[in-house]
Amino acid sequence: MAPSDDIHIEATETDPAVRARTAIHRGHRELLAGLAAFTGPEPAAGYGDSVHAELTGFCTGELRRHLAAADGTLYAAASGAGDTRLLVRALRGGLAALDARIDTVAATGDAAAAVPLARAVEAVLAVHLEVEETVLLPALATLPGADLPALVADMSTLLDGGRLDTPAVIDVREIPHGRRHPRIFARFGRLGPGEAFTLVNNHDPKPLRREFEAAHPGTHTWDYVESGPDVWRVRIGRVTADA
Repeated sequence: MAPSDDIHIEATETDPAVRARTAIHRGHRELLAGLAAFTGPEPAAGYGDSVHAELTGFCTGELRRHLAAADGTLYAAASGAGDTRLLVRALRGGLAALDARIDTVAATGDAAAAVPLARAVEAVLAVHLEVEETVLLPALATLPGADLPALVADMSTLLDGGRLDTPAVIDVREIPHGRRHPRIFARFGRLGPGEAFTLVNNHDPKPLRREFEAAHPGTHTWDYVESGPDVWRVRIGRVTADA
Protein backbone atom coordinates (compact mmCIF):
# COMPACT_ATOMS: atom_id res chain seq x y z
CA MET A 1 0.00 0.00 0.00
CA ALA A 2 1.34 3.44 -0.90
CA PRO A 3 2.21 5.75 1.99
CA SER A 4 -0.45 8.33 2.84
CA ASP A 5 -0.58 11.30 5.16
CA ASP A 6 -4.12 10.22 6.06
CA ILE A 7 -2.95 6.93 7.61
CA HIS A 8 -2.64 6.96 11.38
CA ILE A 9 -2.33 4.39 14.14
CA GLU A 10 -5.43 4.18 16.33
CA ALA A 11 -5.00 5.18 19.99
CA THR A 12 -1.55 6.69 19.54
CA GLU A 13 -0.34 10.26 19.39
CA THR A 14 -0.47 10.04 15.58
CA ASP A 15 -4.25 9.67 15.68
CA PRO A 16 -5.85 13.10 15.06
CA ALA A 17 -8.61 12.38 17.59
CA VAL A 18 -6.07 11.46 20.26
CA ARG A 19 -4.08 14.59 19.49
CA ALA A 20 -7.25 16.66 19.77
CA ARG A 21 -8.10 15.20 23.18
CA THR A 22 -4.52 15.79 24.29
CA ALA A 23 -4.75 19.43 23.21
CA ILE A 24 -7.95 19.88 25.23
CA HIS A 25 -6.40 18.22 28.27
CA ARG A 26 -3.33 20.45 27.98
CA GLY A 27 -5.50 23.54 27.75
CA HIS A 28 -7.39 22.50 30.87
CA ARG A 29 -4.19 21.96 32.83
CA GLU A 30 -2.89 25.35 31.74
CA LEU A 31 -6.07 27.07 32.92
CA LEU A 32 -5.91 25.40 36.32
CA ALA A 33 -2.21 26.19 36.62
CA GLY A 34 -2.93 29.81 35.74
CA LEU A 35 -5.43 30.07 38.59
CA ALA A 36 -3.18 28.15 40.97
CA ALA A 37 -0.53 30.83 40.51
CA PHE A 38 -2.86 33.16 42.45
CA THR A 39 -4.61 30.82 44.87
CA GLY A 40 -1.69 29.37 46.77
CA PRO A 41 -0.90 30.28 50.40
CA GLU A 42 -0.72 34.00 51.09
CA PRO A 43 2.89 35.23 51.17
CA ALA A 44 4.17 36.29 54.59
CA ALA A 45 4.47 39.85 53.32
CA GLY A 46 0.94 39.83 51.90
CA TYR A 47 -0.10 40.30 48.32
CA GLY A 48 1.55 42.89 46.12
CA ASP A 49 -0.51 45.69 44.62
CA SER A 50 -0.45 44.08 41.19
CA VAL A 51 -1.95 40.72 42.25
CA HIS A 52 -5.56 41.84 42.10
CA ALA A 53 -5.20 43.32 38.62
CA GLU A 54 -3.35 40.25 37.34
CA LEU A 55 -5.89 37.84 38.87
CA THR A 56 -8.83 39.81 37.50
CA GLY A 57 -7.17 40.03 34.10
CA PHE A 58 -6.63 36.26 33.98
CA CYS A 59 -10.21 35.44 35.00
CA THR A 60 -11.94 37.96 32.74
CA GLY A 61 -9.49 37.39 29.90
CA GLU A 62 -7.90 34.00 29.33
CA LEU A 63 -10.34 31.98 31.44
CA ARG A 64 -13.47 33.54 29.95
CA ARG A 65 -12.07 33.23 26.42
CA HIS A 66 -11.47 29.53 26.91
CA LEU A 67 -14.93 28.90 28.38
CA ALA A 68 -16.59 30.82 25.53
CA ALA A 69 -14.54 28.95 22.91
CA ALA A 70 -15.56 25.58 24.36
CA ASP A 71 -19.19 26.69 24.38
CA GLY A 72 -19.05 27.82 20.75
CA THR A 73 -17.47 24.60 19.50
CA LEU A 74 -17.67 21.48 21.70
CA TYR A 75 -20.95 22.41 23.37
CA ALA A 76 -22.48 23.70 20.15
CA ALA A 77 -21.76 20.43 18.37
CA ALA A 78 -23.55 18.45 21.08
CA SER A 79 -26.29 20.91 22.00
CA GLY A 80 -29.03 19.58 19.73
CA ALA A 81 -28.28 15.85 19.93
CA GLY A 82 -30.75 13.76 21.86
CA ASP A 83 -28.07 11.89 23.80
CA THR A 84 -26.10 14.97 24.84
CA ARG A 85 -28.66 17.79 25.01
CA LEU A 86 -29.16 17.58 28.78
CA LEU A 87 -25.41 17.27 29.34
CA VAL A 88 -24.82 20.49 27.42
CA ARG A 89 -27.54 22.24 29.39
CA ALA A 90 -25.82 21.18 32.60
CA LEU A 91 -22.43 22.32 31.32
CA ARG A 92 -23.84 25.67 30.26
CA GLY A 93 -25.34 26.00 33.72
CA GLY A 94 -21.81 25.47 35.03
CA LEU A 95 -20.57 28.20 32.70
CA ALA A 96 -23.15 30.60 34.10
CA ALA A 97 -22.05 29.77 37.65
CA LEU A 98 -18.39 30.30 36.75
CA ASP A 99 -19.22 33.57 35.01
CA ALA A 100 -21.01 34.86 38.11
CA ARG A 101 -18.06 33.92 40.31
CA ILE A 102 -15.65 35.64 37.93
CA ASP A 103 -17.77 38.80 38.17
CA THR A 104 -17.49 38.59 41.96
CA VAL A 105 -13.70 38.29 41.77
CA ALA A 106 -13.51 41.28 39.43
CA ALA A 107 -15.78 43.36 41.68
CA THR A 108 -13.58 43.07 44.76
CA GLY A 109 -11.25 45.94 45.50
CA ASP A 110 -8.12 44.10 46.60
CA ALA A 111 -6.31 40.78 46.34
CA ALA A 112 -6.89 39.82 49.96
CA ALA A 113 -10.63 39.61 49.20
CA ALA A 114 -10.32 38.37 45.62
CA VAL A 115 -8.01 35.40 46.19
CA PRO A 116 -10.43 33.41 48.40
CA LEU A 117 -13.12 33.97 45.77
CA ALA A 118 -10.71 32.80 43.09
CA ARG A 119 -10.20 29.58 45.06
CA ALA A 120 -13.94 28.95 44.72
CA VAL A 121 -13.65 29.57 40.96
CA GLU A 122 -10.76 27.10 40.87
CA ALA A 123 -12.75 24.39 42.67
CA VAL A 124 -15.80 24.75 40.42
CA LEU A 125 -13.62 24.95 37.30
CA ALA A 126 -11.75 21.74 38.15
CA VAL A 127 -15.01 19.78 38.36
CA HIS A 128 -16.38 21.44 35.23
CA LEU A 129 -13.32 20.58 33.14
CA GLU A 130 -13.31 17.02 34.47
CA VAL A 131 -16.87 16.57 33.19
CA GLU A 132 -15.81 17.90 29.80
CA GLU A 133 -12.98 15.36 29.60
CA THR A 134 -14.71 12.29 31.03
CA VAL A 135 -18.29 12.75 29.78
CA LEU A 136 -18.53 15.26 26.92
CA LEU A 137 -15.52 14.17 24.86
CA PRO A 138 -16.46 10.45 24.87
CA ALA A 139 -20.01 11.45 23.90
CA LEU A 140 -18.74 13.56 21.01
CA ALA A 141 -16.68 10.61 19.79
CA THR A 142 -19.90 8.67 19.12
CA LEU A 143 -22.00 11.57 17.82
CA PRO A 144 -22.67 11.45 14.04
CA GLY A 145 -20.93 14.26 12.23
CA ALA A 146 -18.90 15.45 15.23
CA ASP A 147 -15.26 15.82 14.15
CA LEU A 148 -13.20 16.45 17.30
CA PRO A 149 -9.99 17.54 15.52
CA ALA A 150 -11.99 20.09 13.51
CA LEU A 151 -13.75 21.31 16.66
CA VAL A 152 -10.41 21.76 18.42
CA ALA A 153 -9.11 23.69 15.41
CA ASP A 154 -12.19 25.92 15.66
CA MET A 155 -11.47 26.43 19.38
CA SER A 156 -7.95 27.55 18.52
CA THR A 157 -9.36 30.01 15.99
CA LEU A 158 -11.61 31.55 18.64
CA LEU A 159 -8.85 31.63 21.27
CA ASP A 160 -6.62 33.44 18.80
CA GLY A 161 -9.27 36.11 18.34
CA GLY A 162 -10.62 34.83 15.03
CA ARG A 163 -14.19 34.17 13.94
CA LEU A 164 -15.80 30.98 12.70
CA ASP A 165 -17.42 30.81 9.28
CA THR A 166 -21.21 30.90 9.36
CA PRO A 167 -22.13 30.66 5.67
CA ALA A 168 -25.77 30.94 4.67
CA VAL A 169 -25.15 28.34 1.94
CA ILE A 170 -22.96 25.22 2.07
CA ASP A 171 -22.35 23.75 -1.37
CA VAL A 172 -21.01 20.29 -0.60
CA ARG A 173 -20.19 19.66 -4.24
CA GLU A 174 -17.05 21.70 -3.54
CA ILE A 175 -16.10 19.75 -0.37
CA PRO A 176 -14.25 16.38 -0.28
CA HIS A 177 -16.62 13.54 0.62
CA GLY A 178 -15.06 12.73 3.99
CA ARG A 179 -15.41 16.33 5.16
CA ARG A 180 -18.98 17.00 4.07
CA HIS A 181 -21.05 15.73 6.99
CA PRO A 182 -18.75 17.10 9.73
CA ARG A 183 -18.84 20.52 8.04
CA ILE A 184 -22.63 20.44 7.89
CA PHE A 185 -23.09 19.32 11.49
CA ALA A 186 -20.59 21.93 12.69
CA ARG A 187 -22.58 24.61 10.88
CA PHE A 188 -25.79 23.32 12.46
CA GLY A 189 -24.17 23.52 15.88
CA ARG A 190 -23.59 27.26 15.40
CA LEU A 191 -27.21 28.01 14.57
CA GLY A 192 -29.28 29.91 17.07
CA PRO A 193 -32.94 29.02 17.66
CA GLY A 194 -34.94 29.76 14.51
CA GLU A 195 -31.85 30.17 12.31
CA ALA A 196 -31.10 28.06 9.23
CA PHE A 197 -28.69 27.52 6.34
CA THR A 198 -29.10 26.01 2.89
CA LEU A 199 -27.36 22.82 1.77
CA VAL A 200 -26.64 22.36 -1.93
CA ASN A 201 -25.88 18.91 -3.35
CA ASN A 202 -26.01 17.00 -6.64
CA HIS A 203 -28.18 14.23 -5.18
CA ASP A 204 -30.87 13.81 -2.55
CA PRO A 205 -28.98 13.81 0.79
CA LYS A 206 -31.09 11.08 2.38
CA PRO A 207 -28.23 9.52 4.42
CA LEU A 208 -27.51 12.92 5.96
CA ARG A 209 -31.18 13.34 6.83
CA ARG A 210 -31.17 9.98 8.62
CA GLU A 211 -28.13 11.10 10.62
CA PHE A 212 -29.91 14.31 11.61
CA GLU A 213 -33.01 12.40 12.65
CA ALA A 214 -30.91 10.03 14.76
CA ALA A 215 -28.63 12.62 16.36
CA HIS A 216 -30.94 15.67 16.60
CA PRO A 217 -34.50 14.39 16.96
CA GLY A 218 -37.01 17.18 17.36
CA THR A 219 -34.45 19.98 17.30
CA HIS A 220 -33.88 20.44 13.58
CA THR A 221 -35.95 21.32 10.52
CA TRP A 222 -35.45 19.89 7.03
CA ASP A 223 -37.16 21.56 4.08
CA TYR A 224 -36.55 20.84 0.41
CA VAL A 225 -36.19 24.04 -1.59
CA GLU A 226 -35.22 22.29 -4.84
CA SER A 227 -35.41 18.56 -5.55
CA GLY A 228 -33.32 17.74 -8.62
CA PRO A 229 -32.86 16.36 -11.10
CA ASP A 230 -29.39 17.96 -11.12
CA VAL A 231 -29.38 20.05 -7.95
CA TRP A 232 -30.91 19.55 -4.52
CA ARG A 233 -31.26 22.43 -2.08
CA VAL A 234 -32.29 21.76 1.51
CA ARG A 235 -32.91 24.38 4.16
CA ILE A 236 -31.69 22.98 7.49
CA GLY A 237 -32.62 24.88 10.64
CA ARG A 238 -32.73 24.72 14.41
CA VAL A 239 -36.18 24.77 15.95
CA THR A 240 -37.17 27.88 17.89
CA ALA A 241 -37.02 26.06 21.23
CA ASP A 242 -35.37 22.69 21.85
CA ALA A 243 -37.91 20.09 22.85
